[in-house]
Amino acid sequence: MKNSVLKRIVGVSVFIIALSTTSCKDYLKIDSYFDDEFKIDSAFSSTRNMEAYMWGAAAMFKDESQTIRNNFTPGPMATDEGFNGLTNANGTGNIYHGMDFATGRITPDFYGEGATNLNQWGNYYKIIRKCNMILQNLDVPEDLNNANRARIEGYTKFIRAYAYYYLLLDYGPPILLGDELVNTNEELAYYDRERATFDEAMEYICNEFESAALLMPDEVGILDFGKPTRGAAYALIARLRLIHASPLYNGGAVANSYFGSWIRKSDGVHYVSQKIDEKRWAIAAAAAKRVMDMGKYRLYTVQADDQTAKLPQGITSDPNFYNTFPNGAGGIDAFRSYSDIFTGEAYPAINPEFIWARNTQYLNTTINQGAFPPSLGGWGRFCITQKVVDAYLMDDGRTKEEASSDGYYSEKGFTTQAKRFSGYPLNSGIYNMYANREMRFYASVGFNGAVWQNLSVVSKTNHTADYFFQGADGRGGVTASSPNYPITGYVIKKYNHPMDALTGTGARRIDKAYSIIRYAEILLIYAEALNNLKASHTVTIGNQDYVIYRDEEEIKKSFNQVRYRAGLPGLSHAQLNNADLVQKLIERERMVELLWENLRYYDVRRWGIYEETEREPMSGMNPDGATAETYYRRVIPGSSSFLKREVSKRLVWLPIPRAELRRLPSVSQNPGY
Repeated sequence: MKNSVLKRIVGVSVFIIALSTTSCKDYLKIDSYFDDEFKIDSAFSSTRNMEAYMWGAAAMFKDESQTIRNNFTPGPMATDEGFNGLTNANGTGNIYHGMDFATGRITPDFYGEGATNLNQWGNYYKIIRKCNMILQNLDVPEDLNNANRARIEGYTKFIRAYAYYYLLLDYGPPILLGDELVNTNEELAYYDRERATFDEAMEYICNEFESAALLMPDEVGILDFGKPTRGAAYALIARLRLIHASPLYNGGAVANSYFGSWIRKSDGVHYVSQKIDEKRWAIAAAAAKRVMDMGKYRLYTVQADDQTAKLPQGITSDPNFYNTFPNGAGGIDAFRSYSDIFTGEAYPAINPEFIWARNTQYLNTTINQGAFPPSLGGWGRFCITQKVVDAYLMDDGRTKEEASSDGYYSEKGFTTQAKRFSGYPLNSGIYNMYANREMRFYASVGFNGAVWQNLSVVSKTNHTADYFFQGADGRGGVTASSPNYPITGYVIKKYNHPMDALTGTGARRIDKAYSIIRYAEILLIYAEALNNLKASHTVTIGNQDYVIYRDEEEIKKSFNQVRYRAGLPGLSHAQLNNADLVQKLIERERMVELLWENLRYYDVRRWGIYEETEREPMSGMNPDGATAETYYRRVIPGSSSFLKREVSKRLVWLPIPRAELRRLPSVSQNPGY
């Protein structure tokens, strides 16, 4: 069983780095506690050592923000919200594994270049084994009191559940080990076992999070920011329950299309249920409601001032629109209320919207740098698609199609007046496609003519991005052979603070936190789950009973908070009467509100619309256009076959590594591989 994820390593070489105090994985500076090599039993000789061993297991998870370059999970580039033109025809050096996955390059034998790639299957089982060792040795340290025992047990169960969580999301049903410590030096047949079904795995993982939550703290101090709390466990349960209720995993035509013939050999049970269970939506709603009822979390907002953009006139969809937030969009600055969450302007440790987040430099050193204009030292190639741009509403709440009728939206001509709102400068001469859009658009999207303020340096401040072919930041301007240009004409600007600069005297970047799960998602989970119900259900979450049904006022209240925070009108009564329409509005809202937060990839799959979204061309502006007439037209980026995305049912999950299948012949590979 050499190299098997199930093999116990008795004489372990442990290499432990100095860990900061700002992450759920990074709490103790433990390199002084142990020699570089030690017998595993030494880890359980004291409470201090056991806790250090536990956080060492947590440190084996990859940075959750690491979703774009050298990424451990497919992320935005593997769905319709992201695109990158940097690929190599010789098949080497591409470290954008989401693009590898979307273009069909990932196989059971290849998971991407680099030390960190999409093959995390074995890593998660190593984490699980470490957790099982802790749980079986909780009574060993003589100095372990009841309070520390409960805390370590709670966090260990959370860490183990979190490893299974990623296995389920990225690989499908895992092998469930429970509390078992697999023996060493057994015959190969001993290690062979089947995968759980999706339902079995979902129940196990949610129950583990429930058990962990009972022992975890309700909150942590500022210095422990990044450490998960009871709310994080409950919020992840809500996310999982929504996935479980969704069409891909809940019977019906979609589940049958993808998994109808995928059956476990030992008992003939479908790995993914083929029977619709509406009650799952009620369970998801109750799980979200539990988080809401904790009273600890709310949407982050900034009070309006004289720089706040005025709300558009003539909005009639909701008579309460002008009421003060959360009953309307009045009284807050919609731009800053959204943008400050991601730019670092809002202090993360006390942001009431973060249910679980962590400080990370990846947002600055990779995502922010990847979007920054080349003329300011960036790569300029972390692109979003035209589909994302088209999804943003107008500032009055209409779609671009609805606003075309009276010219409020146009794909002809340019603006004639400069604007400034909430500190955001918008030049005159901007293509009309980008005028009159909702505040989240300006907070998230870098387009041709957008200003990168670059304010921490003394020169090159308020730089206007020029993506025309011969522009300073365009394909021809950075030399035709360079990949450092926006192949779609749009980059992710969401994580850019006005003070951020890469080069020049005084250049610095503001520290930022990455949201693992935040309250806006919980509100949208609740709205979606309620909207999909037809009957009333009584369900139990934890030890509390909930009566759940399609309550239009509850849908409106939760969904509208997210809309109001963005400065938009909420749902009308006419819209609420149409459940299919509300579902489409929720899908659009999640795409925009949660852009590049590693959720869209899973959303389009659980909704059963993955193939539909992938078949839509990943269009953008024309990077070969040297003039407005040639640049501002929709094109499909790139002509290389290495940029052509594969549409296949197998791409709902990553494949199980072939090496593992050879060791464990009873493990069924994911369909299509």
